[in-house]
Amino acid sequence: MGRAVARGRPAVILAAALPLGFLAVFFVWPVAAIIRLGFTGGGVGAVLADADTWDLVVFTLGQAAASTLVALVAGLPVAFLLARCALPGTGFVRAAILVPFVLPTVVVGLAFRSLLPDGGVAAIVLANAFFNVAVVARTVAGLWSHVDRRAEDAARALGASRLRTFTSITLPALTPAIGSAAAVVFLFCATSFGVVLLLGGARHRTLETEIYLRTVELLDLPGAAALSLLQLAAVVAALVAGAVARRRRETSMRLRGRAETARRPVGGEWAVVAVAYAVVALLLVPIGSLVLRSLSTKDGWGLDGYRALAGTGYRGSLQVSGVDAAINSVRVATDATLLALLLGVVASVVLVTLGRARSRLVEAMDTALMLPLGVSAVTVGFGYLITLDALPGDLRTSAALVPLAQALVVTPLVIRMVLPVLRSIDDRLRQAAATLGASPWRVWREVDIPLAGRSFLAATAFAYVVALGEFGATSFLVRPDTATLPVVIGRLVSRPGELNNQMAYAACTLLMLVTVAIVMLVDCLRVGSVGEF
Repeated sequence: MGRAVARGRPAVILAAALPLGFLAVFFVWPVAAIIRLGFTGGGVGAVLADADTWDLVVFTLGQAAASTLVALVAGLPVAFLLARCALPGTGFVRAAILVPFVLPTVVVGLAFRSLLPDGGVAAIVLANAFFNVAVVARTVAGLWSHVDRRAEDAARALGASRLRTFTSITLPALTPAIGSAAAVVFLFCATSFGVVLLLGGARHRTLETEIYLRTVELLDLPGAAALSLLQLAAVVAALVAGAVARRRRETSMRLRGRAETARRPVGGEWAVVAVAYAVVALLLVPIGSLVLRSLSTKDGWGLDGYRALAGTGYRGSLQVSGVDAAINSVRVATDATLLALLLGVVASVVLVTLGRARSRLVEAMDTALMLPLGVSAVTVGFGYLITLDALPGDLRTSAALVPLAQALVVTPLVIRMVLPVLRSIDDRLRQAAATLGASPWRVWREVDIPLAGRSFLAATAFAYVVALGEFGATSFLVRPDTATLPVVIGRLVSRPGELNNQMAYAACTLLMLVTVAIVMLVDCLRVGSVGEF
């Protein structure tokens, strides 16, 4: 086996050049250009000396911390339900909480605007927490299902209260998962764009929305680059914290193995179950409000908004019809998903193959491939505008630019779904195939792909729905005549006219229905509790 791996190592390293090369050209280069522009344009010093900058930093970090806290409080009871309770309907709960996570940001922003028309800080915090309850619940439940109940039962038998047992035994065991989830949620909330843009307006801005404002409306590229540097520093810190917590979580799961921990709740556990179901019910409220709002017209209930999607809105507010925008979304998301699946699967295969040596190269590559997940999509889109003219054909005017940007965002999600499944395959099967003379690539074709096929399909569906609703980078890069549905929704909301609002709510409802259908498919294809999402 060792000789077979050694023979295949050059081919594996060559394969690694594909995702790493894509990362270098479409992520490292644009971000490095922003860093250079921030320093050479004289923007860093001026921005750092401006008191308004630090107000933006404080608000960005403050709303992210508050949103993370709310998501943790709401997600932990749901994690208990998924990991420890043998009750009918947990499959529905698992799928229902994932729907908000993959909904387009403009859909969520519009849903909360229908509930809280005045927007504000509370609306931003609740909307960001709404997005990320699934991250907390599924991440913590994944580890909680591996924690042996016997230590808790022993503590209870010795007279410890349920609260004392939880704080002394269960909580310390769950700390790696909670830390990992908190870091990821904070990252997503700190770089939230569509939600803040729709709910914050001109009163409440974050670094993300300010970068967009300075680039698109004020044309202050050095200032936007300087703000991107501040945001990048926060992102890297959160990514490092999340990577450390994730390694601790993987170690905990490996040492303990999987325990049979699910049972029917008893005593006070029913109160936690009730809270968990209440959280799920609350998550459905914005979704239901959005559907009702899409059917509401000034003359009562009707389908005016849906019919209007065939046109361009009130007084030609759009350059494309809603139907054409939907077709654009499908085409762009398909291209982005295919590219992300290729890059993600190749990267996962390389990481598993090289990971047998436990080399530092593997850890560095894994962390590098996760960077686009946390760095602002607006920042990346901004970087494209100032760099990609140097490539042949000037990609800045190419229709391929949006799928490339979306693939950059989606590829880390594919890796996080596929990689844990490939790592969980018994290595003795690979060794047996290699002993019988199979080449490394035949081992992957005959052993890994059949066993991990369901995770590949789930990753494809998950990547597609995320690409379908991507708004941050797409709003920066798409041309008016090729706008996608999320971009059209954002433009309709900013235009006057009741018809535009009805069209926006109708388009959001359609996107949400597609998202729900795909999430149900992903949950059916899910491989046990393996995977990040």
